[in-house]
Amino acid sequence: MDTFAERLAEVRRLKLMTQEDLADAAGLSAATVTRLETVVETNPRVVTVKRLAKALDVDPAWLLWGEKPALMSKLAA
Repeated sequence: MDTFAERLAEVRRLKLMTQEDLADAAGLSAATVTRLETVVETNPRVVTVKRLAKALDVDPAWLLWGEKPALMSKLAA
């Protein structure tokens, strides 16, 4: 998972969430989640990243930049 879009989509799938589920949990529109998962070069707002990370229970830094890959083990739990 090299990009924000790939990490976002993969974690959402691991959490067994639809794009609509994630949008509802993060207080965003489904169109926003779809755009963020499909646009490779995106510059999401900090508040958006924080909302997504909280809804997915992951570190915002990992979601944005792929830092702290050990968090993937947390997702599997």
